[in-house]
Amino acid sequence: MIKKRGTFLAAFLAGMAILTLLDQWTKSLAVRHLMNQKPVVLIPDVFQLYYSENRGAAFGMLQGGQTFFMVVTLAVLGAVAYSLWRIPLKKRFAPLAFCLLLLASGAAGNMIDRALQGYVVDFLYFSLINFPIFNVADCYVTTGAFLLVFLLFFYYKEEELACFSPRRHKEEKA
Repeated sequence: MIKKRGTFLAAFLAGMAILTLLDQWTKSLAVRHLMNQKPVVLIPDVFQLYYSENRGAAFGMLQGGQTFFMVVTLAVLGAVAYSLWRIPLKKRFAPLAFCLLLLASGAAGNMIDRALQGYVVDFLYFSLINFPIFNVADCYVTTGAFLLVFLLFFYYKEEELACFSPRRHKEEKA
């Protein structure tokens, strides 16, 4: 079982590294090609690449709260780590692991920006609905959170999720 768990965690970390590197690469492209430039219109009046530096959270809220964001990100990564340790190594839980992968990768990608630059690079803009500018890491987090909610409400049964209960964990040790 330890060998399987180790392989699972190694695969998760490799996937997280790949997704985080992809996010960082797209942000470096945005800095290189979009910073101090006019937006690149991909679909007129609908979608464009528009460089922005976000010093807040989603939708620009809580500007300048870098310490708060770091604490929240570390808490999210801690919750993901706990869940990975407790998740049953069965195919049925692969969708849950994928959601955790997206959440962790997105959180890590934006945390790297905040730690190194003090802001997050955003560059994807839906002008049709004037949606806030976002980035690839934001896509990971949004998709992962949406899928997680869907799985918890419609895919997994309550008893299947009992493995994540700290109370059950204590009972298993006793």
